[in-house]
Amino acid sequence: MWTVIYIAPSLRLAEKICEQLAAQGFLVKYRQSDASKQQYEILVPESELEDVRESWNVILHSSLSN
Repeated sequence: MWTVIYIAPSLRLAEKICEQLAAQGFLVKYRQSDASKQQYEILVPESELEDVRESWNVILHSSLSN
């Protein structure tokens, strides 16, 4: 089962976050949010959730600061 870990405010940011997670070896995908066509959900398999959380803060801060 896939779990939403973040809702990105733009397609560009969603793609950037997914690239960074994938580069670390995580399975990741994004999809357009049902709530807003301008938001994108970042999803990871539930089985990888704990591992992703360990790297998440570093990835999120570097993505938002660029």
